[in-house]
Amino acid sequence: MLKMEFIKEEIEDMRNPEPSNIKHEDTEEQIDWMELKPPRHKLNEAEKDNYKTQGTKANKLHTCSQCGKSFSQRGNLNKHVRVHTGEKPYTCTQCGKSFTCTTDLKYHLLHHSGEKPFNCDQCGKKFILSSHLKLHLKVHSDERPYACSLCGKTFSRLDHYKKHQTTHNNVRDHVCLECGKSFTRDDYLKQHQRIHSGEKPHKCSYCDKRFTQSSHLKKHERLHTGEKPYHCTQCGESFISAKSLKYHLYIHTGEKPFNCDHCDKKFKTLSNLKLHLIVHSNEKPHVCSLCGKSFPRLISCRQHQKTHDGVRDHVCCDCGKSFTTSSNLKQHQKTHDGVRDHVCCDCGKSFTTSSNLKQHQKTHDGVRDHVCCDCGKSFTTSSNLKQHQKIHTGGKPYKCSYCDKSFAQSGTMKTHERLHIGEQPYHCTQERVSPN
Repeated sequence: MLKMEFIKEEIEDMRNPEPSNIKHEDTEEQIDWMELKPPRHKLNEAEKDNYKTQGTKANKLHTCSQCGKSFSQRGNLNKHVRVHTGEKPYTCTQCGKSFTCTTDLKYHLLHHSGEKPFNCDQCGKKFILSSHLKLHLKVHSDERPYACSLCGKTFSRLDHYKKHQTTHNNVRDHVCLECGKSFTRDDYLKQHQRIHSGEKPHKCSYCDKRFTQSSHLKKHERLHTGEKPYHCTQCGESFISAKSLKYHLYIHTGEKPFNCDHCDKKFKTLSNLKLHLIVHSNEKPHVCSLCGKSFPRLISCRQHQKTHDGVRDHVCCDCGKSFTTSSNLKQHQKTHDGVRDHVCCDCGKSFTTSSNLKQHQKTHDGVRDHVCCDCGKSFTTSSNLKQHQKIHTGGKPYKCSYCDKSFAQSGTMKTHERLHIGEQPYHCTQERVSPN
């Protein structure tokens, strides 16, 4: 008798969905596990007759006596009641964690086994649930159907959209006891508290580096795997994060949404604007321990210190020339590739870097905003002013490697050294005309 009741309950839980006017409470996890579960045994004749008898009750709703919520299936009601009772009868034998239903336990066990049965056809990424794969596929489709009515920002997922809206509500009721900083969500507070505790629970599978957030770990691991799931539809370039793609798209649109209130200069990212604002404050907190020179940014100070250490660890594969920063190397490589993608709109002259273009445009605008304090002579660039000031100071920091002669400019020294080594790198392409 007990066995028959079990079969009847199993059959009722497998019944087809109710008509559309009944609220359906089946979860995505259940749908996922329907794909993973092995097929049940076929019903014999007695069980089929029993199934038909139960089918007369198809329109019956199962209602929770504590909160009034209704379910189309009794099994879902039984699972829901455990929310009120706190009962978690299904326990993981590996870690002791308990769950209200077998579906949640099976989903949890995949974390221990590492099994990820759902694969993305476009990038090969694997997922535990088909619902997670469906969410991921939106990354490739660029579908962002959820738009914030207050700022216009769009999202691919409803939960991300709802989290974003809390930033407009200004409800920051999760407060750090260490420093008083407040947050809109409890998980943001927990992530922040790791700054104080030094906790980095997320370890890279490929190296020993650790992170405070799982999202930072995922981005980092893509450096090892080479995965770049975010693709620009205009030029085909790929990126490891959605934010990197977003900033890249500004190159195509020319958009610079972050404005400086002091000089109206515009930036693509908020972080670049914050770095720029230090220029107006004249704050230079990072001081070189060797020469005393100060910098507004720590990275600028570190790059400067390489000039003292002689560290030039970014080497050009074409000519062997080395540089202190990767950005300087990239700019240099354009000279080999012939890439001069920054074009002056006034005269058509092209340059390898945007900074060189900006300096050149000053010649059209007549802007000479770098003025010598000794003689009042003005220049378009700070580097030209510094070279000029050596006339007044008598400084000649560039010494020839072959003799004792010194020079005020590195370019002049290089030209001089060619006299010693006999180098003549500039060649005339025209034929010599013999005299008559």
